[in-house]
Amino acid sequence: MEGTVKWYNRKKGYGFIKGEDGEDYFVHYSALKQGTFIRDNDLVSFEAADTDKGKQAQQVTLLKKGSEMGGQESSEGSESQEESSEQPEEQSDEQ
Repeated sequence: MEGTVKWYNRKKGYGFIKGEDGEDYFVHYSALKQGTFIRDNDLVSFEAADTDKGKQAQQVTLLKKGSEMGGQESSEGSESQEESSEQPEEQSDEQ
């Protein structure tokens, strides 16, 4: 199955993928191949599993970076956006 990464927190090692079936799938870093990194809006392929803890994505493979699909042009923008979404309190203090 294919899907789009809704959000993924690299520091915590988990996030969610929106599957092509419209369902949300939990993804843990252990489901990624070694050396694979995913970010918000990346297109991925995965095996859907219905576990006792809910729907999970397993054997996740990166198909296309979100930045290559007409989103942001550089990965630097993705990282700074990811950091700001993790620290909304600091951002609001600066404004």
